[in-house]
Amino acid sequence: MDPIRKKRQIDRLEQDVAELRRLATKGSEDEVERLHREVEELKREFYQHLGAWQRTQLARHAHRPYTLEYVNMLFEEWNEIHGDRGFADDPAIVAGLARFHGQPCAVVGHQKGRDTKQKVIRNFGMPKPEGYRKALRVMQLAAKFRRPIFTFVDTPGAYPGMDAEERGQAEAIARNLREMARLPVPIIVTITGEGGSGGALAIAVGDRVNMLENSIYSVISPEGCASIMWRDAARAEDAANALRITAHDLLNMGIVDEIVPEPEGGAHHDPEGAARLLEPVLARMLETLMPLPTETLLRTRYEKFRRMGNLSIS
Repeated sequence: MDPIRKKRQIDRLEQDVAELRRLATKGSEDEVERLHREVEELKREFYQHLGAWQRTQLARHAHRPYTLEYVNMLFEEWNEIHGDRGFADDPAIVAGLARFHGQPCAVVGHQKGRDTKQKVIRNFGMPKPEGYRKALRVMQLAAKFRRPIFTFVDTPGAYPGMDAEERGQAEAIARNLREMARLPVPIIVTITGEGGSGGALAIAVGDRVNMLENSIYSVISPEGCASIMWRDAARAEDAANALRITAHDLLNMGIVDEIVPEPEGGAHHDPEGAARLLEPVLARMLETLMPLPTETLLRTRYEKFRRMGNLSIS
C-alpha cells in the first residue's frame, strides 16, 4: 500500500478511537483500550519502516522544533547576538551565548518560520553570507573564551539569490569550513531537520555529528537531483532512495556519529519529548570532549572529515 494512504488510514483510525473513548460507556473501556493499543502498534510499525522520501517529508514538517525551540528547552541564560559587523543581520541563522547544564557555551543554528510572515522574515531558513559570517563571529568569540559550541542544522540550503552571490556566498561558506576545522573548542553538531548541501555544512564541521531519526543530510535535495538526473522533479522519491540521505544510511557510511531517536510519530508530535531524548546525548558528548587537549581535539576532527568518502574496492 502507498505510504501516504496508509498514514491517512492510521490517522482516521486514531480519530475513530478518540471518538469511541469520548462515547465509551461503563464496561466498554477495556475494548476501547484494546483498539487504542492496536492502532498504536500500527503507527509504530509504520514509522519504523519509512522510506527515504517519507523521512524527507517528515524532516520538512512545518511543526518540527527549530533552533530557538531547542534553545528554550535545553539551554539557560540565552543571549542572542545579531549581525555580522559587515553588512546586516540574517534572521535565517540565530546565534548567541548560553549555558548547558551550567557550562557556558555558544549556540548557532538555522531558524525557519511557522507561518507565511515568519517564513519570509527567516527567508525559509536559507542563510545569506551575512548569516554565515554572524555564525562564525559567535563561534570565534566562543573559542576566545574557551566555550564549547552547539550547532543545530535545519536548512534546504544556502540562499541562491543574486544578492547573496554578489556578497560572496561561496566565500562565506568556504571560510566557515576552514575556520571551524581549527577552532580549539569542542563542536557538537545536531541535524534536526533538513541538512541541505553547503548551506548545512557551513555550520556542521564538528567533533561529533548527530542526526535526529527522521532528519536528512544530503549534497542536494531529492527534487534537485531528479531534475538533473532525469529532467523530472516528479522522480524525487527515486532520487531520495539513491542519495542515501537518511540517518541510518549516513551512520553506516560514517558521515554521522549517532542517531538520536524521536518521539513516536516524529519530533513534530512532541517537541518537548524530542528535546528530552536529545539532552542526554549532548551532555554525554560534551563530557567526553571537554577534557581533551586542544591538539587531540583538532587532530581527531581533521581525521574524522578526511576519512569521509574513502572507498575500498576489492
